Amino acid sequence: MKPQSSPAGTAPGNPFDLTDIDAYQRWRDARLTGAPTRVDELIVEVGDPHRLTAAEYQALLDRCRRANMAIYVGASGDDPDKSIPAALGARFGLHRLDHNRGADADAITSLKVQTDAGHAGYIPYTNRPIAWHTDGYYNTPERQVRGLLLHCVHPAAAGGANALLDHEVAYCLVRDQAPAFITALMHPHCMTIPANPGDGGGELRPEQTGPVFSVSAHGHLHMRYTNRARHCHWRDDPLTQAAVDCLKNVLNTPSPWHLEGRLESGWGLICNNVLHTRTAFTDGPAPRLIYRARYYDRIAEA
Repeated sequence: MKPQSSPAGTAPGNPFDLTDIDAYQRWRDARLTGAPTRVDELIVEVGDPHRLTAAEYQALLDRCRRANMAIYVGASGDDPDKSIPAALGARFGLHRLDHNRGADADAITSLKVQTDAGHAGYIPYTNRPIAWHTDGYYNTPERQVRGLLLHCVHPAAAGGANALLDHEVAYCLVRDQAPAFITALMHPHCMTIPANPGDGGGELRPEQTGPVFSVSAHGHLHMRYTNRARHCHWRDDPLTQAAVDCLKNVLNTPSPWHLEGRLESGWGLICNNVLHTRTAFTDGPAPRLIYRARYYDRIAEA
């Protein structure tokens, strides 16, 4: 969601400028008032996700504008056709896929329990829980994941639910505690993800350092975050530690804007890479299979 414009006749404000308190307060109040407080408010039923009707598209877009995310309930059931998420993403201007390690040849990842050498050791390919994070937090600045689509082919027999929190809401809840925490979380050396050395002696991924919160050239708030202590080093100063403690407290304290749900067959989540988790799960005869598409694009017009 773009920052709101100031009232007619006044200079435009920047809600992410810590000195522009009025602009922030207007944006914050509108954001929190309009944000969904029940997961049902995110859901839109669609007929053919390959070809959304104008009304279905608008309903999903409206939810993305309010919450940076929407959930579609499609009629495709357990159809494993990967063109379903690809087509739906493209309808919202999501084209530039992140060819991340572990993804399939088409850059869409098949999230399921996998024990082969290429996936072993990576938690998304296990049935273990995953704590709060945004996707691609270890990517380089030019490869930041701004759009994310999850499409469910088969749910787990039990578990596998997601908690969801709009990163813009998280920003508000932290800033309301202390604006200085935002200064710390926007520092270019705030969060460092160590290099991934791999098993063969080479380096699979170099160390990446950057902010938690940043603002794009188009005025959109972006967030990169992981709660995994072993895979994250924080800037060593008291303000950063206090800010991180505050952020973790925000994530782990229920609020009206913390949502939770589980994708079923034919359902999907489309979002601007909001904060999310995954509970542990148990597979049944049909293993849990979720297609994940990561994009360098944001949802168009949201």
